[in-house]
Amino acid sequence: MKETRSSFSSSLGFVLAAAGSAVGLGNIWRFPYLAAKDGGGIFLVVYFALALTFGFTLLVSEVAIGRKTKQSALTAYGVLNKKSKWIGVFASVVPFMILPYYCIIGGWVLKYFIAFLTGDGANTASDGYFTGFITGTWQPIVFDVIFLLAVAFIIYRGVNKGIESISKVLMPVLLVFVVAIAVFSLTIKGSEGRTGLDGLKIYLIPSIEGKTPHDLFIVVLDAMGQLFYSISVAMGIMVTYGSYFKDDSNLMKSVNQIEIFDTAVAFLAGVMIIPAVFVFLGAEGMESSGPGLMFIALTKVFAQMGFIGNIVGCIFFFMVLLAALTSAMSVLETVVASLMDSFGWSRSKATVIETSAALVIGIIICMGYNVLYFELPLPNGAVAQILDIMDYISNNILMPVVAIGTCVLIGWIVKPETVIDEATKNGEKFGRKPLYIAMIKYIAPVLLFILLLGSLGIIK
Repeated sequence: MKETRSSFSSSLGFVLAAAGSAVGLGNIWRFPYLAAKDGGGIFLVVYFALALTFGFTLLVSEVAIGRKTKQSALTAYGVLNKKSKWIGVFASVVPFMILPYYCIIGGWVLKYFIAFLTGDGANTASDGYFTGFITGTWQPIVFDVIFLLAVAFIIYRGVNKGIESISKVLMPVLLVFVVAIAVFSLTIKGSEGRTGLDGLKIYLIPSIEGKTPHDLFIVVLDAMGQLFYSISVAMGIMVTYGSYFKDDSNLMKSVNQIEIFDTAVAFLAGVMIIPAVFVFLGAEGMESSGPGLMFIALTKVFAQMGFIGNIVGCIFFFMVLLAALTSAMSVLETVVASLMDSFGWSRSKATVIETSAALVIGIIICMGYNVLYFELPLPNGAVAQILDIMDYISNNILMPVVAIGTCVLIGWIVKPETVIDEATKNGEKFGRKPLYIAMIKYIAPVLLFILLLGSLGIIK
């Protein structure tokens, strides 16, 4: 029998859950790297401008689609327009692909947190530690299973007892740790005379020295691509969470709060990481991105701090673990909700089946670093293993396609008023209305198409 649809008990619960989804590994290891690479303040200005325009457009559209249809991503788009069902299919494939490798990375974070918690943090900075761990036969799989089962248990408990109750505890704790580490990062001094404030200047002060118009164009594409990671759009999550959002709650106010929360944490991630890396590793230390930034560069920073470094590292990886957990919750919930809405399955059945699938795929991905290792060049110039290929397909191809489809659906087929009316049905004001209409119909689709061409290596 199909279960009665759950809903968040309050707007606060929705905001914290949605912000928990948005605040993930992308904010922590990708945002600081891009900011350092793209000229500090220049990237920040472009990112903030896009967050208020491009990001707002996609975020309010997806939440409104979810609340209006009371359906998860797989079926919501088809409810609005039968010929647009394919958008929901693509949007649901994205979290299905992301969940297995996201939980693997969550397992890596868990491994490092335990290392620092047990006083073994200094060893994580030794050459080859990270590579030795991920290429191991059993350890990566064990930590993947632990992390995945923790996420599955939360989703098994449901929207209120699971997602909402956990988010109300973890998100305030996460914010406190982010602020504390950011403040600490600004106070440190290195043996070569560099200080945290020197690193902050690199982060905040715009620098266009030596940058060509093409370089500035790349900054825009980088900032736009980062928004996908930051606000969890184009992967069905906000549609699904929107379907749990009560009809009498203020949609516009909640969307604005999610924007503020996510952007603040993304900014503070840069304050946490860039000054510390600059102090101990210099400007060249900020050239690492992705796992290299968190598991290699930062562990070297903590090692150079001495005894206090083990404490800071423990707090840092606990904070990252919380961020990974809240994001993974939303990814699994999106797939589970789609299975429930499409096939009428119970939450327990959908959770067990999807968790089992993620476990099998996760083991294959882990083996991609040892017995199944190979290298495949991608159109964007990267050399990939199994994890990288899944990340590239989901994030660089499917997500822009889903976003373009959403813009066409709302902008031209069902019209922007569908979202505007849903967002204001309780008498709320739709701020940035003219901007929203222009973005959803014209500007966002063009920007997304350019981003897709860049991902495919057609624009470099």
